[in-house]
Amino acid sequence: MEQPYVTLNVENQVGYVEFFHPDKNSMPSDILLQLAQTIHDAGYNDAIKVIVLKSGGDRTFCAGASFNEIINIENQADGKQFFSGFANVINAMRTCSKLIIGRVQGKAVGGGVGLAAATDYCLATRFASVKLSELSIGIGPFVIEPAVSRKIGVIAMSQMTIDAETFFSSEYAKDKGLYAEIFETTAALDEAVMVLAEKLAGYNPDALKAMKTVFWKGTEHWDLLLAERAEISGKLVLSEFTKNTLQRFR
Repeated sequence: MEQPYVTLNVENQVGYVEFFHPDKNSMPSDILLQLAQTIHDAGYNDAIKVIVLKSGGDRTFCAGASFNEIINIENQADGKQFFSGFANVINAMRTCSKLIIGRVQGKAVGGGVGLAAATDYCLATRFASVKLSELSIGIGPFVIEPAVSRKIGVIAMSQMTIDAETFFSSEYAKDKGLYAEIFETTAALDEAVMVLAEKLAGYNPDALKAMKTVFWKGTEHWDLLLAERAEISGKLVLSEFTKNTLQRFR
C-alpha cells in the first residue's frame, strides 16, 4: 500500500504542496498537521511566489476527515483537537501571504470542500463533484462552513449541507463560484494550473500580497471562530448516532 505524505516541490517560483492518503485522501490528524505546517513554511519561502495546493491520486481530491480516527475519539478534548486539524489548515491558507491556487482533480467531500473553498482561485476537472455529508453521520460542516459560505454563499452551503447524501456536480460548484474553470482531463487541468501559477509568479509580489489581504478582509477572527466550531464537532462526534453510523462505514 502506498504511504501517506505531504510534499513541497518548487518549480519556476511556484510551490506545489501535495498531500496524499491511500484511503481516498481522507485526512488523519498527522497529515493535516503536516499540511498546515507545509503551507505555513511555503508562505515564508523566498523561492516561492505562488502556491498550488493539490492531492495525489486520480478521482478523489479529498474525502474529508479520517473515519477510522473519528470513530476512536473518546472525549470532547480529543474531539476538538481532531476537528482542529482542518481548522488549522484553513487558517494556514487564510493567513499565508501568498496566493494559493487549488488543483482539484476529483471528488471533494466534507473537509475537502473546505480546502477547495479556502484557496484563492480554484481549477478542477469535470470529475470534481462535491458533497457535504456531515449531517448524515450525525455532526455538521461546522469547521469548514465559514470558508465554504464565504466562497459560494450561505444559500448554496445550506443546500449542500441539508442534502447531505448527494454529490453536487462540478458544474454546480463552478456556477456557485467554488471553481473558476472546469477541464475535461487532468492533463488539461495541470497545464492550466501551471500556466496560471507561473504567470502570477511573474507579477509584483507586493501587489499579490496586498490583494491576498484584501481577499480575506473580515476573517481576522477565524482563529477563534474555527476553534469554537471544532469544539462543537468534538462534542457531537461522541453521540451514539455518530458512533453507530461510522461503524457502518468502517
